[in-house]
Amino acid sequence: MTDLSIGFSPCPNDTFIFNALVNGMITPADFTLRPEILTDVETLNQWAMQGRLDITKLSFHALMYVRDEYTLLRSGAALGRGCGPLLIQKAGGAGRRISSHDPVALPGRYTTAALLLRMARPELDNFVYLPFERIMPAVISGETAAGVIIHESRFTYRDFGLEMICDLGAWWEEETGHPIPLGGIAARRSLGPETIRSIERAIAESITWAFAHDRRQPYIKEHAQEMAEEVIAAHIGLYVNDFSKDLGAEGMAAVEEFWRRGTATAGQKPQP
Repeated sequence: MTDLSIGFSPCPNDTFIFNALVNGMITPADFTLRPEILTDVETLNQWAMQGRLDITKLSFHALMYVRDEYTLLRSGAALGRGCGPLLIQKAGGAGRRISSHDPVALPGRYTTAALLLRMARPELDNFVYLPFERIMPAVISGETAAGVIIHESRFTYRDFGLEMICDLGAWWEEETGHPIPLGGIAARRSLGPETIRSIERAIAESITWAFAHDRRQPYIKEHAQEMAEEVIAAHIGLYVNDFSKDLGAEGMAAVEEFWRRGTATAGQKPQP
């Protein structure tokens, strides 16, 4: 029995996906999981570059740099249409175009959101990296002129007097025709193909269990940044879909295109 470490975000889509697996409703025959680590995706991105975990959620941007050590699993991903990051600013600024001099908040250097902005708005280069939950407050306070929001913020930004400048996911879909690959689950290649396939199956089973049960599981609400049940349900509905169960040919094609364009934009090595 292999004992594996695992990390994923506290966001409702991840806790929805992993609830059954980490809380004993799904019990794999050939591996066990150490107590899970729930932390923001940029921390997980950094840890992946250090090789800290056996199984980890990470941004598809970060995975570009660690593919020698980690392999993408076909289950557990956040990938789809109409679910991309949003570039936002204070309401009432629609006539003003953000320039290269304006500070823009990003939810981490290695997030997919950061690389998408560089693809869509290459003229912007004054970035401030903040935890995702601090981005809206930074824009509201004037600390930054704009920010790229992810996760629950997508559903609540208008309530805080903010407006969208650009839907980066919609830009990607129009530009490429592919769904937008946001984040995936990766496992150490050194675990071997048999264990990796077992992990994939267990995650898929955990997702099947989640869809068969009430989405208002205490484990999900316990870790959500936004506690409103309707926001949690909308979050799960947007980010967990058929691609989460199995990326399939369409999902893998989207990932490969993101990596192709991302390598051209960011280069082969992580930025310092």
